Parts: sequence; structure tokens; C-alpha cells
Amino acid sequence: MNKSKVVDMTSGTPIRHILVFTIPLLIGNIFQQLYNMVDSIVVGKYVGKDALAAVGACGSMNFLFFALSSGLSIGIGVIVSQYFGAKDDKNVRLTIANSVYVLCASSLIVSLLAIALAKYILILLGTPESILADSVLYARTTCAGILAIAIYNGVASILRALGDSRTPLCFLILSSIVNVSLDLFFVILLHMGILGVALATVVAQIISAVTCVIYALKKVDYFRLSKEEMKPNKLLIVRCFKLGVPLSLQSSMIAISCMALQGVVNTYGEDVIAANTITSRVEMIVQMGFSSIASALTVFSGQNIGAAKVERVKKGFWQSVVVAVIFSIILIPFMYILGSKITSIFVSEQSVVDIGYGALKFTSLFYIFLGMIYMPRALLNGCGDTAFSMINGVTEVICRVLFSQLFMHLAFLGYWAVWGTTVATWFFTSIVCMYRYFRGKWISKSLVAADESLGEPKENRKKEKGLLGRIRLSAGRAG
Repeated sequence: MNKSKVVDMTSGTPIRHILVFTIPLLIGNIFQQLYNMVDSIVVGKYVGKDALAAVGACGSMNFLFFALSSGLSIGIGVIVSQYFGAKDDKNVRLTIANSVYVLCASSLIVSLLAIALAKYILILLGTPESILADSVLYARTTCAGILAIAIYNGVASILRALGDSRTPLCFLILSSIVNVSLDLFFVILLHMGILGVALATVVAQIISAVTCVIYALKKVDYFRLSKEEMKPNKLLIVRCFKLGVPLSLQSSMIAISCMALQGVVNTYGEDVIAANTITSRVEMIVQMGFSSIASALTVFSGQNIGAAKVERVKKGFWQSVVVAVIFSIILIPFMYILGSKITSIFVSEQSVVDIGYGALKFTSLFYIFLGMIYMPRALLNGCGDTAFSMINGVTEVICRVLFSQLFMHLAFLGYWAVWGTTVATWFFTSIVCMYRYFRGKWISKSLVAADESLGEPKENRKKEKGLLGRIRLSAGRAG
């Protein structure tokens, strides 16, 4: 790989590595969420609030279908980061080679399922008849681009695992510019409505995927694979799924819990659906701050657990927690002062603006708990603690389903049951995440150091066992 882009996080100041790595991730995540923001603004301003509600009504369902490729990409990146930290270049290359089969096959299957099931899921969620057709159209069109999403996420995740968080940013900026331009062209000039917004998103995703792949093949040595390396390795494919599937299921269960909440939202009518769509878009931007720090912490943890540096992982974690807390506190006055102006960007109807503004002020008070979900989860993922991915997903499902049904039947809450469910879910999930960190099981969860063989020569298997021994020794000292 271009050595100037490689970042070895196993030495140096932890928080410096994490923050330097975070900045491009944060910018990139904001640009990525700009897709959704522009979709919502263009639809709300130039098509109408019912169209905005239609886009929002299928948001959690789309997230469900996108979750598989996202989870697998994160899992692949974790494996690469652990091998990179262990200085095992051969298995870095083999992981990249086998990720092609994992991502392409899974994303094609999910895309076909999404297109076939979109209408039935939206009906099951109780989507109002007035917006059902537009919701189905938007969902099916955007889900047709899942393969492009998987390819981009996979390549970007691998580049980040190798310490390069800047290159994926460049391709995201390019695709964001394309997305905004096509949004305006399709909707304002061609009057294509929701279909135009969806097509703009898909084209932008394809461009980001293609350009990222071209760069990787030309500039990154690890991606220049021989025919021998491209042969499917059954055990390594299983390893990719072993880590990636629990992460995907975690995201899928979170999406299912959001769909359950969406069903409750839909009972309050178009104004509340539109307001919830706006607050969800804003919260996505907020979560990008936490997510960016978390992604950096995942790579940091992966490289250092691969190098058997447990105390260094802990130090990086607590420094990241401090950053997340400061970020949460700063956001509170920001939402109180600018929340009304933010919501009015999306729609002109004052009733929707008032509901959205009130919701932003309320939820901002609880952002700290949202941060305490992201930080421990990032460390656990980076260290290969796959079991917790399922626990985390189940926790969010139970909380959102339980609280949404409970609060909905408390008449005095009215539509505030929607946002009450959100903050209650953040609070209880953060407790579960922090508890898992303090349990300490993540210390010996490195997948790279697992005893099973990937078909390497005997000396390589001994190297892995030696790494596992060093991690266990560090775990004993840490205890």
C-alpha cells in the first residue's frame, strides 16, 4: 500500500491517533448523511409534506436491508485491522480476496428480497394509504443499489482498517456532489418527484463504489491479488461471516425495533410522521459524531488487540469516552438555539416545525447516553466480541417495542410517546453496553489469534497461537 496512507496505531498517543483518524470519518459521515438530508429537503420543499412522510415511512425498513452489507463490511474491517496490527500481511490479503465473495453474494440476495418484500413490510407497518405507493417506489429503487453500497462499504472499511480514513472521504464528497446535483435536476427540472430523489441516491452510490475500487486496485498493494490468493478459502469466508453476521444482525434488530416504533409513529398522522422524519435526519447527523469516534476506536482497538496491547486499548477507550461526553454537552444549547431553524429547513408547515423543534430540545438532553452506546460497542467490535453484537441488538428491540407500546397507552403523553421511547431506549442500552465492557470478556476475543487454521503452513499457525498466548497473558495481568 502507499506507505504514506498506512497508520500503525499500536504505538504513539492513543487519543491523537483516534482524533486524527476521526476527522476524515466525521466529514465523510456528514457527507454520507447529506444524501438523506438533501432527499428530505428537496422532497419536503418541492413535492410536499406527504411525500416527505413517504420517504420517512420506509427509512427504518431500508436500514434493515442495508444492515447486512454494513455489518459484514465492519466485520471484514475488524479482521483486517487485527491482522494488520499483528503484522500478518498474508492474511490481510486473503481476507480482502474472500471479502469479495462474501459481500457480492450477500448483497445481491438481500437486494432481491428487499425489492420483493418492500410493499408487504410497509403495509405491515401500517403505512397510511395516502403515502404507501410513494414509499414502496422509494424503497424499491434505493434497495436496487445495495450491491453498490456493499462494495463501497467493503473497500472503505478495509482502507480504514489499514489506517487510511482520508481516501474514502474523497469518494464520498464526489458522490455527495453528484447526489445533490441529480436531486435538483430530477426533481426541480424533470419533475420526477420521489423517483428522481431515489435515482439520484442510487447513481451517487454507484459512483462512490466504482471510484473507490479503481483507486484501491491502482494504489493499494494489498488489493493487487494473485489468482492463487483469489481462490475461495472456506475457513476464512466462515470467519468473515462469524464476525460480520452478528454485527449485521445487531443492525438488523435495531432496524426492526425502529420499524416497530415507526408503526407507532404512523398512528399519529402525517404531521407527526413528517416531524419524526426530520428529527431522525437531524439525529443521524448527531450520531455521525459518535459514529466517527467509534469507527476510529474500532480500528484502534482492532490493531492493538491484534498486537496484544490490552492496556493501550483501555486507555484509548476512556479517552474516547471523554470526547463523546464533551460532544454531548455542546449539542444541548445548539439544539435549543437553532432547533427551530433546523426543522424549518425541511418543511414550511408550522405545525410540523413546532413538533420537530420540541422533539429536538427534548432528545438533546439525553445524547450522552447515546454516546455511551457507541463507545463500548466500538471497542467490543474491534476486539472481536461478536456475542455482544446480538445482545446489543436484542436489547434495543426489547426497549423500543416495550416502551413504545407502554408509552402509547399513556394518554397524557400523546405523540411524545415517540421520542420518549427513543430516549428510554438510549438510556437502558447504554447501561448494557457499559456493563459488557466492565465484564472484560473482550480482552481474549481476538479472532486473529483464534486457534483454528486458515490453511496456512504450520509455522503460521504457531504464530497465531503465540499471539493468543500473549493476549491471554495480557488479560491475566489486566485482571
